[in-house]
Amino acid sequence: MTTMTKPEEGTHKGGSDAFLSVRDLFVHFSTEDGVVKAVDGLSFDLERGQTLGIVGESGSGKSVTNLSILGLHNPQTTEIAGEIILDGQELTGASNRALERLRGNKMAMIFQDPLTALSPYYTIGRQIAEPYRKHLGASKREGRDRAIEMLEKVGIPQPKQRVDDYPHQFSGGMRQRAMIAMSLVCNPDLLIADEPTTALDVTVQAQILDLLKDLQQEFGSAIILITHDLGVVSKVADDLLVMYAGRAVERGSVREIVKEPQHPYTWGLLSSMPRLSGNVDDPLTPIPGAPPSLLRPPTGCPFHPRCEFPALVGSDACVTSRPDLPTGRGSACHLTAEQRQSVFIEKIQPRLG
Repeated sequence: MTTMTKPEEGTHKGGSDAFLSVRDLFVHFSTEDGVVKAVDGLSFDLERGQTLGIVGESGSGKSVTNLSILGLHNPQTTEIAGEIILDGQELTGASNRALERLRGNKMAMIFQDPLTALSPYYTIGRQIAEPYRKHLGASKREGRDRAIEMLEKVGIPQPKQRVDDYPHQFSGGMRQRAMIAMSLVCNPDLLIADEPTTALDVTVQAQILDLLKDLQQEFGSAIILITHDLGVVSKVADDLLVMYAGRAVERGSVREIVKEPQHPYTWGLLSSMPRLSGNVDDPLTPIPGAPPSLLRPPTGCPFHPRCEFPALVGSDACVTSRPDLPTGRGSACHLTAEQRQSVFIEKIQPRLG
């Protein structure tokens, strides 16, 4: 991996016409034990008004990717290469000043745990109003009015009273709604939601997902939804990117991947999900083994140590050669299209019901 040359502030680069374009992204962390290859050559595009779901187990590189977009990694211990282009502007290597102007304004993030993301020392209203005042130069009064307006939009009852509450006075679902209000207060063009429903019960999960869909229609934001739950992402996303060991192993529309998955890892994710239509006595089919260490990732296909089907390939390609992910719909797997179709019909579909 080569070190990126830092672009001049405000530099715009050519390439994809997508609103957000990520090309050959590498994110490596230096640790006492060695270099962690957290993201290892990732590319994807996202259009305005669309939702991209990124799914995978913990440690697959989902959150690291999106923290890279926001420029939130420690430059002392992180090496980033590749291109991240937001609305024509190169973000990789941009100055802190340039990124600060974008964060909370043109792009924003809903963090996984609002209790730790929100400061316990300031009121909810003050925390929502802060980015609005900073980026738009609003007065304290205007900021408070905007905070009340946003609390109302995200469904907080009695927003004029609750605006002066502290985070500990909100329930888990209300704190998550407050985080969404804070993220959307400046009408960002890009919203990154990192596991926004993980700690919530299923009823509140559904409310939060519906809220994201409604607010996207109102604000026209592009959304990246990070999750390990294919059931969650299938309700709100347009396209899906499946990540494993820092790489994308499958991509396509949500409907394509849920109905006709192509990669053995995606088969494993879907097979391990409980289904309402299934028999409660039928056992789930977990993926064997554990995700690999990104200090010493496997050679060849990173999923081959846990895969059921290397023998079908008929060579040592799975161990020695890393398959590429084709442009558009496809998967990074050495199985031929005919082999994938046969395995899916004979072995995977019966598991999925």
